[in-house]
This record gives sequence, C-alpha cells and structure tokens, in this order.
Amino acid sequence: MSDERDRYRLLTGPDDHAFCVRVADALNEGYVLYGSPSITYNPDMGSNVVAQAVILPLD
Repeated sequence: MSDERDRYRLLTGPDDHAFCVRVADALNEGYVLYGSPSITYNPDMGSNVVAQAVILPLD
C-alpha cells in the first residue's frame, strides 16, 4: 500500500457534525478547499447531503 495521498478528494455525507470533522481533518492533513460546498436533499434519507472538494497544493 502506498503512502501517497490523492491530490483531489470529494468528501460527501450527511450534513452533520461528523462531516464537518472530516473536512477539518482533511484541512489539517494539508488539503485546501476547492470550490464551494454543495448541498442537496435526499428524500430516501430524509436529510440533507453535502459535498466538499479538497485538493493538495502543488509543492
């Protein structure tokens, strides 16, 4: 298994505290936000689903 991290990640999940923690963890790992977050309502889940892209800056 490689220690190389993906340059681009799209984080998705329910609009909750755990999602915010995942984004914060990615930022703490050196990723930066890429674009605006997205949100939609999933009637099957009965809740909002959010997405945020993050990238690793070039060295």
